[in-house]
Amino acid sequence: MMRGRLIAHVFAAGLLLAPLAGQAALFEDDEARRAILELRQRVEAQRVAGERQAQDLQRATEENGQLRRSLLELQGQIDALKNEMARLRGQDEQMARELADLQRGQKDVAASVEERLRKIEPAKVNVDGREFMADPAEQRDFDAALAVFRKADFPAAQVTFADFLKRYPQSSYRPSALFWLGNAQYANRDYRGAMGNFRALLQQAPDHARAPEAVLSIANCQIELKDNAGARRTLDDLVKAYPQSEAAVAARERLARLR
Repeated sequence: MMRGRLIAHVFAAGLLLAPLAGQAALFEDDEARRAILELRQRVEAQRVAGERQAQDLQRATEENGQLRRSLLELQGQIDALKNEMARLRGQDEQMARELADLQRGQKDVAASVEERLRKIEPAKVNVDGREFMADPAEQRDFDAALAVFRKADFPAAQVTFADFLKRYPQSSYRPSALFWLGNAQYANRDYRGAMGNFRALLQQAPDHARAPEAVLSIANCQIELKDNAGARRTLDDLVKAYPQSEAAVAARERLARLR
């Protein structure tokens, strides 16, 4: 009897525990499904993240490729610019050389023109204290005649100065040329000819620096011609007209000897 009750209780307890066991199994399936879902979600998330990373990587690769192409293009432009600069630098150097050649040519032309102008244009000269404009040929001929006189070649100097006066009758050199021609004639003992040219000087330019010497030279010619009276009158005129000159000092000494 007792045994039967025990069996009944056990059976009843089994009936009570059977639903609990079914509930436990059901709970375990839900957890598994949730775990699977979470796993799937994580896998999906990783897949999406992987795709995004792949896309990002592809985009970065494309951008890097574009950047490389841009850099290559930029390098090409830089190289082209360098070549252009080198070409322009070469042109600049060539232009600089051509400009230098042109400037040298201009200087040569300017120097040649200036030299030609010096040969034909009047230039300012100063002779015996007088400043005036003279043609280059006129100046050259006068200087050449004076150089002959200074060599003491008085016959040639007389011819040269006489020729100068014929060639340049209106020359500002004329008073000086008359003076030196008179001196050449005096050295050649042509006293009357010398006096004529000294007097021509005095008539043309009485204030000339050589005028006192010309008067003294006239007196010397008169002395050589034995005209002492005329020489005394000339020397007196010299002292009166040019009292402060060196020629006046010499005139006073000669007057003392002639009296």
